Amino acid sequence: MKFSIITVNYNNATGLEKTIKSVLSQTYTGFDFVVIDGGSTDGSKEVIDKHRDKIFYWLSEKDTGVYNAMNKGIRAAKGEFVIFMNSGDVFFNANVLQNAASLITSDYAIYYGNNIKKSPSSERLKTYPEKLNFSFFYSSSLNHQSSFIKKALFNEVFYYNENYKIASDWEFFAYAICLQNVPYKYLNQTISIYDFTGISSTQSELLDREKRDSIKRYFPAFEDDYTDISLLTSKRVQQVFHIQKYPFAWRILKNFISVILLFIPKLKK
Repeated sequence: MKFSIITVNYNNATGLEKTIKSVLSQTYTGFDFVVIDGGSTDGSKEVIDKHRDKIFYWLSEKDTGVYNAMNKGIRAAKGEFVIFMNSGDVFFNANVLQNAASLITSDYAIYYGNNIKKSPSSERLKTYPEKLNFSFFYSSSLNHQSSFIKKALFNEVFYYNENYKIASDWEFFAYAICLQNVPYKYLNQTISIYDFTGISSTQSELLDREKRDSIKRYFPAFEDDYTDISLLTSKRVQQVFHIQKYPFAWRILKNFISVILLFIPKLKK
């Protein structure tokens, strides 16, 4: 199986060095490595140049945002499946691709696994269900650092929406899985350690706004439901449940909400 590992970077030379070392440490070598830099001025280009003999394709030029850069990476990739390991993100260990290669075939368009969300103060294992439906995408999404996506799927569905800053990967997964019914499979293994300090982790209001826009465009029948669920998961509710002090209470609430979501379509009949 041939993979393409795509790394997007902008002014994060330290994170880029860490990611490149993680990629190059993989025991499986059946991949091409693509690095797309947004015209960094912090020494990132020197980091790329230091490893250029191990990089299949790289580019450093101004772009319009992370999804513009990711789309450039997809177009440059030659592998059957792509995975995004952006600057600061790393593979869980050196055998991730070796293990994935033994499980991934052309039978499914999306394979996804678990990840560790890491911040300066904590790290947490994030696992995923084997079956995905729209109730899952109300309050969650797949993690592109832990997802192997068939490159051809981007031509069959669409490339990432470059008008969004955060929610384009959510939109892609939700549309492909819930509307196009593309075949997918859960890999019950940890794929990546995800840098949980990026824009998608810290700007929840922007994420919510972009998701609402996407739902209105592709899932209009669920627009009101999303509004109701957003109220249930608002910061005010989190404050009531003392989420920081009692994180277990928040997990119980989210599980309860997931059960409610499963019954919404039935109640509407």
